[in-house]
Amino acid sequence: MFLGLDRNVAPALTGSVPLSHRDRIFSHYSSIMATDPKLEHLANVKMFSSLNKKELGLISKASDVVTVKPGKEIVAEGSHGHEFYLILSGTAVVKRGGRKIATLGAGDYFGELALLDRGPRSATIVAESALEVAIIGQREFLGVLDQVPAVALKLLVSMAARLRVSDAKAVSH
Repeated sequence: MFLGLDRNVAPALTGSVPLSHRDRIFSHYSSIMATDPKLEHLANVKMFSSLNKKELGLISKASDVVTVKPGKEIVAEGSHGHEFYLILSGTAVVKRGGRKIATLGAGDYFGELALLDRGPRSATIVAESALEVAIIGQREFLGVLDQVPAVALKLLVSMAARLRVSDAKAVSH
């Protein structure tokens, strides 16, 4: 659990709240979203690409930004994952079987499937430089899905599209 995060996204927007008060809340919430540097990166994550700004804002609020020192192993191949990582700045190396297979930078991400299951990590990720990453834990992510079930449906559609592309590649090889 990430401490200090406000999990209440405009709860006053229901019921008998005066319209002018609702407008102020939406205006304030929109300005917060416009200044959140994670939103643009989140919108480019394939899994989240079908979400609107408000839904991305909920995902953003469920995340925590941390700095990782160079050389630090972030995830280990074969370990069970329960967090998603979005690189905001810096670079990381992806290793599989001890061999470098890729370099990740700002806007890249890993661990998205860990939000849905606790399966084994397919690679080891090591910070190559100082990294700033947004981390979303499975528990926090599932809390967003409980709060806004429509997000779950959008994610299922997005994952189905990715599976279709993957299946088509497998058949063509």
